[in-house]
Amino acid sequence: MPNRFSGAALLAACLFVSAGAGCAALDPVGHADAIAQAAHLQRERIDAGDFVLTAYAKIGKPGEPLHVYIEGDGQAWISRTQPSLDPTPREATGLKLAAADPAPNVVYLARPCQYTPMAMNPRCGIPYWTGKRFAPEVVASMDDALSQFAARAPGQRIDLIGYSGGAAVAVLIAARRTDVASIRTVAGNLDDEFVNRLHHVSAMPQSDNPIDFAGQVASIAQIHFSGADDDVVPPAVAQRFVEAAGPRCAQVRTVPGMTHDGDWSRVWPALLKAAPVCTSAN
Repeated sequence: MPNRFSGAALLAACLFVSAGAGCAALDPVGHADAIAQAAHLQRERIDAGDFVLTAYAKIGKPGEPLHVYIEGDGQAWISRTQPSLDPTPREATGLKLAAADPAPNVVYLARPCQYTPMAMNPRCGIPYWTGKRFAPEVVASMDDALSQFAARAPGQRIDLIGYSGGAAVAVLIAARRTDVASIRTVAGNLDDEFVNRLHHVSAMPQSDNPIDFAGQVASIAQIHFSGADDDVVPPAVAQRFVEAAGPRCAQVRTVPGMTHDGDWSRVWPALLKAAPVCTSAN
């Protein structure tokens, strides 16, 4: 979603922040490396079709499920009308969720053009973090990367977790695969047409809308976590998706006091204990 601050404004703000904690975002790759290192996640570059993707991963027990996290839209915009020249996240919320997961097999996938040098991604351009951010070729690349990691833990269940726009990608990937056991989304943009209308911004006809694929993932156990105070992707978005998917396998959980960019990683270990399940058919 649009970011209110330009790079210059962020730099100026950092001059007034003590201890340097607020300035970590000026080096987003170093910031991500530090988050990952603390959780024993190793950075990798994955050649995945149209894009070279950056991932952070640990696979300590190949016989255990694979938890795969997908990052949000990142620094896609620097104002309501001006797109960024680099969508790399400044806060890396999706990576923070992955780092908070105690599972032995954790994979974090950045979205196309995030973290990876543009020179390695000649196809990268502003459309791929604005109007085409959920385009079929984006989903295909992410799906390719997931398959490469799944090959390291063959036969194991795959649990997808997506934050914000990464939730859309998670659903679109799941609709392509037969080995996804569960989906969890956090502040997920699960209906981009509805969200764009809500914020009076342009539609994205070159992107797929996850709610249109709700029926294809209806048999996958899923929980969609929304922040009660999220005015970017409000809880109504997840509710719309669950209504489209049907209640047998999909449910909504609203987290009190949480905003879109709130401290989700702090509460994530507790939220993870709620396992997605499908109920018996009526």
